[in-house]
Amino acid sequence: MRQIFRATLAICFLCCVCIASARQPESGFRSENVLFYGQDSLHYAGTLTLPDNPGRHTAVVIASGTYPQDRDGTMAGHKIFKEIAEYLSRRGIAVLRVDDRGVGGSDGIYEDATTADFAGDVITAVEYLRTRKEIDRRRIGALGHSEGGATCSIAASECKDIRFLISVAGLMTDGLSSVIQQNKDIVASTDGIPDINRKRYDEINGIMFHTAYEYANADSTTLSAALYKAYDEWKAKDDEMIRESGIMNDHFRYPIYMYVQQATSNWYRFFIRYNPADYLSKVKIPVLAVNGTNDVMVNCSQNLENVRKYLSHNRNVTTVALPGLNHLLLPCKKGTPDEYAKISAPVSAEALEIIFSWIEENIGL
Repeated sequence: MRQIFRATLAICFLCCVCIASARQPESGFRSENVLFYGQDSLHYAGTLTLPDNPGRHTAVVIASGTYPQDRDGTMAGHKIFKEIAEYLSRRGIAVLRVDDRGVGGSDGIYEDATTADFAGDVITAVEYLRTRKEIDRRRIGALGHSEGGATCSIAASECKDIRFLISVAGLMTDGLSSVIQQNKDIVASTDGIPDINRKRYDEINGIMFHTAYEYANADSTTLSAALYKAYDEWKAKDDEMIRESGIMNDHFRYPIYMYVQQATSNWYRFFIRYNPADYLSKVKIPVLAVNGTNDVMVNCSQNLENVRKYLSHNRNVTTVALPGLNHLLLPCKKGTPDEYAKISAPVSAEALEIIFSWIEENIGL
């Protein structure tokens, strides 16, 4: 039985221009490749799926999670955004899914952007949809997956033209807490790690994440030095612990160099200090949050609890916990990323129906 909880802006920016490509017929909807423009002369390429029936339609913009993704949301062989888009469009809802910066037909440099920049991309996509005669400008929403939940939260807090928000395995937790919880869940669910090493991973991860948080606003040299110092101090204590325990052939390794490279990036600096309360406190539109209980990347209970807490002022909030689903809303056993490619099932039909029914009931078609 799924768990359901329900409790009954500023001005947008950026102008955009559409260049549409040839259309192809589909079953119950049609697909159109589009190109539109936004801030800093960036252009975005995507696919707009439109229902076959005439009239102006409710529309959704999909926002991706961390790491560059194509418009279909291709992860471990699963095209989850394509599945979501086509399911909704067959039932009367238009959906725009877009290549991330620097991916496919979109330009820009993904690695130079932050979550706030991605929120600007979502707003650009919304403004593009407002130029389309097939779209009801009063019923355009944003659907965010993973980090896309944070992206859409920021966008919704800034843009009055976003009329509803859907978080799908979306991040609704502050950056520091989320990376701590995510790594604990991954370590706990990964087979073959001795208990002593699980404890070591959790310990050093916590130290590094808190250090990155503390020095996120410092220059790169200061931040790097603080991270290496924190690691060296932990390593000296850890080496002594291993000697005293008599463990032979210790193979524990922490990727300190790789972590420092990541932590000094603009994206990480913004993310580790991200606080959803700063944005969700301004969101008064209908909100749906759907998470799988086996998700080790975005913890289900932690994030749904935060949705209810940060949106306590909002009278139209629905949260749904779906048992046995992972971060991609696929049925799974463990929920770890190494399992994704082994799953042949599509995105949960129950999850898709919940999203559609919620839009139909709260927004209209």
